Amino acid sequence: MTLFCDTEGLRLDVFLSGQVPELTRSAAQRLVEQGEVLVDGKTVKKNYKTRKGDEISLTIPEPQQVELIPEDIPLDVRYEDGDVIVINKPKGLVVHPAPGHWTGTLVNALMYHCRDSLSGINGELRPGIVHRIDMDTSGLLIVAKNDRAHMGLAEQLKDHTLCRVYEAVVVGNIRQDSGTIDAPIGRHPVDRKKMTVTRQGGREAVTHFEVIRRYQGYTHVRLRLETGRTHQIRVHMSWQNHPIVGDAVYGRGKELGLDSQCLHARTLQFIHPVTGEKIAVDCPLPDYFEAVLKKLGPPVA
Repeated sequence: MTLFCDTEGLRLDVFLSGQVPELTRSAAQRLVEQGEVLVDGKTVKKNYKTRKGDEISLTIPEPQQVELIPEDIPLDVRYEDGDVIVINKPKGLVVHPAPGHWTGTLVNALMYHCRDSLSGINGELRPGIVHRIDMDTSGLLIVAKNDRAHMGLAEQLKDHTLCRVYEAVVVGNIRQDSGTIDAPIGRHPVDRKKMTVTRQGGREAVTHFEVIRRYQGYTHVRLRLETGRTHQIRVHMSWQNHPIVGDAVYGRGKELGLDSQCLHARTLQFIHPVTGEKIAVDCPLPDYFEAVLKKLGPPVA
């Protein structure tokens, strides 16, 4: 991978982690130390400061292979045929294996349920995964059973024809009945585990919102993703000073009995990548979400 720098005086690891979303600052430092990063064809130290015009090339090693084990984990299947499957994922379930979560993930469950029928485009650690939702977000997720379906769904994500609608409870009363948040998102410059709205190195991010009901100090809102950046809804709502209830990373943390965000992927609409049929899948709000709405009391005018 080759990058061209237009920023003066930025630490190399900060620059790299800002340009490559999946690369943390510490991971970038390791790559520099291992000689996997070259500036104008030469190795540099990890504290190197960028210069305008630097040609930076980096090699990201293939991840260490891990044997994934099919696990008989119950799945709430909302749609399934020979090409795709739509799952209603509960809060707390990790989508794909990663350090600290090699077992007990949605992928482990899918491998048991689908056997050998999962696409291989996203590699061995993410078979079938076209898009993902956070561990503590509930709701619908579409999975491809073969490469043809995967490529078709990925194209719909790219051209925004795969419609993903969420519901959330956010802090404060949103004044507008509806609107659009158009603000680029990138890695936080200090906390590399977080995302933030940023013009420097940020990628286009668009979220449409519509108020469902207003309560005393809170708003129940419907959100439609036009793009799909990491933590997009959580970042955008926090940036608007309306963080999602229970969000410990971008909001106020524990409240209304929640220890994680009140965010649910409610609806998926897509064109079947093989048959061309229009598919719409909807799942009701889960119990934890309904409990929050009950605690809020009657809506306000």
